[in-house]
Amino acid sequence: MKQEIGAFCLRHNLRYDGRSTWTAAHIQWLRGLKPEGLYQEILEEYLLTLSTLMDKIERLDRRIEELAAMDEYREKTKQLSCFLGIKTHTALAAIVETGDFKRFASAEKYASYLGPVPGEDSSGDNRARLCITKAGNSHVRRLLVEAAQSYGRGRAGYKSKALKVRQTGNTPEVIAYADKANERLRRKYYRMVLSHRKSPNVAKVAIARELSCFILGMMTGNIA
Repeated sequence: MKQEIGAFCLRHNLRYDGRSTWTAAHIQWLRGLKPEGLYQEILEEYLLTLSTLMDKIERLDRRIEELAAMDEYREKTKQLSCFLGIKTHTALAAIVETGDFKRFASAEKYASYLGPVPGEDSSGDNRARLCITKAGNSHVRRLLVEAAQSYGRGRAGYKSKALKVRQTGNTPEVIAYADKANERLRRKYYRMVLSHRKSPNVAKVAIARELSCFILGMMTGNIA
């Protein structure tokens, strides 16, 4: 819906002079627009739909936070939130969608379950790497690829205030394991993009794959 509203404004040369879009100020500006004739009604319908969707998202976000606070999920959610890019929604999705993490014999098998691994074309002694398989759990895979974007921001070793807050309450061992993963993956991202000239999208998929391996380690207690 945001895309439709943006396109509507572009077609009618309605330009917002503020610094950021989809803030409270921007939405207030949209509501104050007075396009002529039928276009006013169309804009009002767009904004009504947007408001309904935003209310639904807020309601679902509250419910996700409530579920993550349940005894069954609280500790695991806090542990996974120690990783860059992983907050309550992604952490809870990984936990619920995976179920028993111990059913995976290795980190590679868990990565294959999620799907961000290259396919392979084998013929005799020849093997060729293909695009990622996109097999497995597409929902968690998409969330991890989104989480991987965080590794392309900030310097290696840097820890934001928000991440420090998310890590609060975890054991020193859990935090140290996550910090090691965060630094390694951030360095890997920059190395792939800057040194090896890989596209950011290729780098994000590679980071998501390795992040899934660290997630399995965290959830099975293999954090030494």
